[in-house]
Amino acid sequence: MIPGPIDAGRTMRIGIDFDNTIVGYDRVFHRVAREAGLIPPELPVSKRSVRDYLRRSGLEERWTEIQGEVYGTRMAEAEPFPGVLTFLRRARDHGVRVTIISHKTRYPFLGPRHDLHHAARLWIEMALRDRQGPLVTSDQVFFELTQKEKLARIDALQCSHFIDDLPEILLAPEFPPSTQPLLFSPDDEAPEASALRALPSWKAISDFFEASWTLGLQRTH
Repeated sequence: MIPGPIDAGRTMRIGIDFDNTIVGYDRVFHRVAREAGLIPPELPVSKRSVRDYLRRSGLEERWTEIQGEVYGTRMAEAEPFPGVLTFLRRARDHGVRVTIISHKTRYPFLGPRHDLHHAARLWIEMALRDRQGPLVTSDQVFFELTQKEKLARIDALQCSHFIDDLPEILLAPEFPPSTQPLLFSPDDEAPEASALRALPSWKAISDFFEASWTLGLQRTH
């Protein structure tokens, strides 16, 4: 059974994954691969299409190197998913604490030794803000090295909800039972996710939470 909105009286703490949930990489992956002459211009503009083409072409190592470049020196070219900034502003307006919890390596597996955590934090400071300032403060950003550590952080921070694009995170045995999992699924693909509430856009995520926020649930400041 898919759980409904959080019960009134519980403190709402929303955790969100980072890569491919808050930030989208379709255009920058396509751009970097085109600049390197690795893909034809007519290839669809998506991270997945670039990955699949390079793998089919026997260029797995080049795909790995491109990931290091995109998540490092080209990180500033990545874009927030449509609706992310609106959601974060609405959460702030309602006094709801939002935390970014991600797992990613500190340095690329191949290529130059860029600090990927530092690049991601710079992107957050630059992209997730409005005229009032940061929409997510630096002390609410956690980059863990492993999936296990990510799940432990979700538990330690007592997230009432966690939003991720990966079903395997939300369905992991270590996922906290007191946290409601929400699958961000812009491609409408949710393998093995029948027990999850799948939301196809940040507009849909905002609508899901707005119902609870307008009920005046307990906030955390």
